[in-house]
Amino acid sequence: MSTLSRIASGVLLMSALSLAHAVEPSGCVEVSVAGYKAPDYDCLSQQMGNNPEGAAAAQKNLEAMNVPVNKRPPNQVGLATPAATSTRMGNTFGNSVKPQRPAPAP
Repeated sequence: MSTLSRIASGVLLMSALSLAHAVEPSGCVEVSVAGYKAPDYDCLSQQMGNNPEGAAAAQKNLEAMNVPVNKRPPNQVGLATPAATSTRMGNTFGNSVKPQRPAPAP
C-alpha cells in the first residue's frame, strides 16, 4: 500500500468518524456482531447518571434503606411477633407452654 493511499484511507476514516459523531452527538452506538446486538452500557449509564431527578431519587432510596434498628419491624430484626408465635403454637397459644402437635397416626 502506498503512502498516498494510506493517507487517503486515514482521511476517509477520520471524516467518517466525524460524520458519525455529528449525526448522533448525545446518542449511544449499538454494535451488531454476528447477529447479536450489544448496546454501549457505559454510554447508557452516563446518560442515566446525568439526570438530576434520578440522583435525588437515588438519595431518597438510600435513606429509606438505612432505617435505624429501633424503627424496623420486629420480624426484620429477628424478634418473635404475636402472629408468628400464634402460628407456631397452634390452638394452644395463650393456654399452654407446649405447642400444638398433630395427633400421631394410628
